[in-house]
Amino acid sequence: MLRFIAKRIVTMLLTLFVIMTLTFFIMHAIPGGPYSAGKRLPEEIQAALDEKYKLNDPLYVQFFDYMNGVLHFDLGPSFKYEGMSVNDLIAQGFPTSATLGLLSMLFTLALSIPLGILAALKRGKWQDTFVSIITTFGVTIPSFVVATLLEYFLAYRARLFPIYGVAEWKGYVLPMIALSGYSLAFITRLMRSSLMEVMRSDYIRMARVKGLSERQIVLRHGLRNSLIPVITVLGPTLAGLLMGSFVVEKIFALPGMGRFFVQSITNRDYTAIMGFTLFYAAVLIVLVFLVDIVYCIVDPRIQLTD
Repeated sequence: MLRFIAKRIVTMLLTLFVIMTLTFFIMHAIPGGPYSAGKRLPEEIQAALDEKYKLNDPLYVQFFDYMNGVLHFDLGPSFKYEGMSVNDLIAQGFPTSATLGLLSMLFTLALSIPLGILAALKRGKWQDTFVSIITTFGVTIPSFVVATLLEYFLAYRARLFPIYGVAEWKGYVLPMIALSGYSLAFITRLMRSSLMEVMRSDYIRMARVKGLSERQIVLRHGLRNSLIPVITVLGPTLAGLLMGSFVVEKIFALPGMGRFFVQSITNRDYTAIMGFTLFYAAVLIVLVFLVDIVYCIVDPRIQLTD
């Protein structure tokens, strides 16, 4: 186990280094710069800014300076938000996005797993059709449409929830539902297909022969094995939810990371783009690693080997 963990940590660090290197050189290969997106600056001011942020140094020098900063957990200053570093932007936006993402994941799991089980056990019946309709809507309707409808009917017309902001806990409810739509539908379908496949297995037939009740078969044998594919997608899904959604955050005026991420691309804010990309990659890699650990908890037959 320890050897596996040590090997995975080394692999994770190498992956982050590759991502950081590719992002750095791709960003500097794009025509233009951090001051070309807005009003053109006088040459004297642009030269002073280039000197301040060391943009006149050779590219390899800039890369090693940036890598040194990353090793000290310093993602550099933002070129567009005066007086703020990329660390400040992440610290300001991530708590809201992370809270919304965790709530969305809990909401997704609380609904998708029971709905997937219901659809699998009632295959071909009205319950299966009902779940299929729900998941079809969840996959096909964009999150910004769901967010707009929820805001209009439940916040503006019914006055049940705040229209914008997260000053109180109710402010998270509508964004959580809007953000969960696609992942809820996807995991429900995955759970349904996985449980249906497991219930056709030989050991399930043997359990029925032994006289176990259908409830015991589903809970003791079917559910645990059918959760493996669901656990596989939890890492990337949770990482995406934690990083926020620009559209949903924009509609509900939430101070999350989504707006910083999109605005950094629009503003060609080099350090912000690289910092957000590296942060997202780190979150994703760590969650995928934790998924491997959860595999062994759910199914003891799976052994972590190098």
